[in-house]
Amino acid sequence: MSNYRRALWTRTRRGLLRLTAGGRWTDRLPISVAINLRWFWLDGVFAQATEAITLTYLSLFILALGGTRAQIGLMTALSSLSAALLLLPGASIVERGGNRKLLCLWGGGGVSRVALLVLALLPLALTGPTLITVAIAIIVIRNAFMNIGLPAWVSLSADIVPLTWRGRYFSSRNIAMAIAGMIVTYWVGNFITRVGSPGGYQLALGLAFATGLISTFSFARIAEPPATQNAPTPAVKPPALLRQFLSLDRNFLALCATAALWNFSLNIAGPFFNVYLVENLKATAATVGVLNVVSSLAALPALRLFGMLTDRWGPRRVQLLTGLLIPIAPLVWAIATSPWYIVLVNSVNGFLWAGYNLATFNFLLVLTPNEHRARYSALYQIIITVALAVGAAVGGLIATHWGYTLIFILTSAGRFAAALLFARFVREPATSGSS
Repeated sequence: MSNYRRALWTRTRRGLLRLTAGGRWTDRLPISVAINLRWFWLDGVFAQATEAITLTYLSLFILALGGTRAQIGLMTALSSLSAALLLLPGASIVERGGNRKLLCLWGGGGVSRVALLVLALLPLALTGPTLITVAIAIIVIRNAFMNIGLPAWVSLSADIVPLTWRGRYFSSRNIAMAIAGMIVTYWVGNFITRVGSPGGYQLALGLAFATGLISTFSFARIAEPPATQNAPTPAVKPPALLRQFLSLDRNFLALCATAALWNFSLNIAGPFFNVYLVENLKATAATVGVLNVVSSLAALPALRLFGMLTDRWGPRRVQLLTGLLIPIAPLVWAIATSPWYIVLVNSVNGFLWAGYNLATFNFLLVLTPNEHRARYSALYQIIITVALAVGAAVGGLIATHWGYTLIFILTSAGRFAAALLFARFVREPATSGSS
């Protein structure tokens, strides 16, 4: 009996390791690599649970405290700007031989998670305009510290996951993260509705802090592999950065320009969809959670379909197809009279966005040369975050003075214009093998 129990426990441990490391193929890996993959998998699942709460409900938390549309727009804009300012310094720390794991734990795993606990407790100490101002400042600081560790995380994750198995590992990890995000979004939405405002939001942020701690603990258990050699990080000084950007090939510059217009247009309305649901369509937090789950469910089959189409058609065609269809959704928001109108919109939108994001990432890899990919991608991300910041600020002003209908029309028109310019000026390179 003792031997049977020992054998059963061994099989159970092996099964759990396979599940959390990505599948049966992990039996072929050294045990140290498989264990690293397990902790990285758990880190991703609990990190997604945390971000599902913050992405869906942070704006509603500010609204519940008495924040205005303009303040929510400003918060989103400043958060994006903080990302743009700290991406290159974070990359420089990595390039100079800094401890990647420590940078991730200190930034995204430490300060950003503690900030959630501070936000949850803040209404107990402050009230009125001071409360809103301090809450927005904490959210901006949180986003800044998350982004300073992003280059280190990207570099470290490439060394943790073996190249041969990277596709199937991240597929397993991303599906688990999506399921965790859906469950948490739905449950927290119902919980907030039952408890009430702002107490429900405070407890939800406390839960986000707890799941974030589990994520941080899991990441801390990873044994950091030796770093691979990367191309030098671009200079942080603005004049040098501008010279490097203007010296890039025209196709990449066209991609950056269309991406800037797309993301500017996107964030004119992006921070306000959930706010509009609550303010104008009288949705509860539970309803907001259900509608976000609908988008996530629609994305699951889309990933398989668009993954196949991206291989067959090339990422540019998939990005163009989805980019021309996505602008229709905000126009439906403009005429919606009930939250349940958004069920169909989010089903289609979640499906299309899954394809768009997949194609966009793959096209960026095709368009950037191996030896300078870090430089190209850093510049690309900075342009996007600045565009997002400006879009959020403009959207907040328009929503405050002219209402939501205008921002829905403008975001749709801007996205469609960006897709047309992408079709006209951005070309697929003659050879894609360089990626």
